[in-house]
Amino acid sequence: MQDLVQLIFAVFFLVFLVYLVGRILVKPFKLVFKILFNSIFGLLLLWGYNFIGNYLGIIIPINLLTVLIAGFLGIPGLILLIILNFILGG
Repeated sequence: MQDLVQLIFAVFFLVFLVYLVGRILVKPFKLVFKILFNSIFGLLLLWGYNFIGNYLGIIIPINLLTVLIAGFLGIPGLILLIILNFILGG
């Protein structure tokens, strides 16, 4: 009877360890997908702005830094990039 109790505890402990390892391994992938999604959103924001801004003669260069700023901050990030473009004389 004591061996059966030890076996049950061992199985529960093993399931708990598998659960913990799974949570630890999944978390970085969620972060990577979130960064990727936000970067795509930032790229779309910049393309839309440059499409409209091309007629006005004001564009923001699309590079990794501007895409990440617009992606992480969204619309306020795009406004920040526009203000920096005017301040720095881009």
